[in-house]
Amino acid sequence: MNRQPAVAGSFYPANPQQLQQQLTQYLHEADTNAKIPKAIIVPHAGYIYSGSIAASAYSRLKNAHAIIKRVVIIGPSHHVAFKGLAVSRADSFTTPLGSVPVDEFALEGIMHLPFIYTIEQAHSQEHSLEVQLPFLQATLDDFSIIPIVAGDATPQQVSQVLELLWGGSETLIVISSDLSHYHNYATAQQLDQVTNKAIETLHFEQLSYDSACGRVPVSGLLKLAQDKALTVKNIDLRNSGDTAGDKQRVVGYGAYVIE
Repeated sequence: MNRQPAVAGSFYPANPQQLQQQLTQYLHEADTNAKIPKAIIVPHAGYIYSGSIAASAYSRLKNAHAIIKRVVIIGPSHHVAFKGLAVSRADSFTTPLGSVPVDEFALEGIMHLPFIYTIEQAHSQEHSLEVQLPFLQATLDDFSIIPIVAGDATPQQVSQVLELLWGGSETLIVISSDLSHYHNYATAQQLDQVTNKAIETLHFEQLSYDSACGRVPVSGLLKLAQDKALTVKNIDLRNSGDTAGDKQRVVGYGAYVIE
């Protein structure tokens, strides 16, 4: 079974050439020789709004294009309410740039957990994972994915899954989340600064749903970072008022790395 794109043509271009051109531009503008991250937190809005922020993290993968072979992607559910974490029976996920295989062996390694469920509806229309795939296709060579949609789950549950899938340099962790939603520009900046501090100091218990729509997967990563004595660093913090929207009702975006 192949999971077809749900938001091509709306969140990002459906035309492969236009999509590749847009990605190349974002990645070129964000080009860096910074260290290859083990995990990243990146936004998942339409590319005109958050693509440049996401690129600040993805551009750090250029020297790992042949090293990273497996990507764990966890994002929040925007359409379906459920408890736990949802996986899919799809054996590949498709974008205009081609299909990415699912690491079914790795998925089997977490299916014994009592909070992991197979819920196709959680994946079929979900954009939080899908919008990350073209960036990965533009920066990595051959890789597979472990796509997980987070419902009502605890930081401990997400952390447990990430621990099982952590791997070595061949594995990248991608957490998909936007920050504040639909405040005016000044209010959003204040709220996102508070959220930013909580993320960088690993205080996941301070995050609320209003802090970040991906609070559940973000909290799980921060819990694991605590346990492993890792540091999380912000590399870009803006909102839609800085990129492509007006300043009356903005959405916040942050990019973070664990190196």
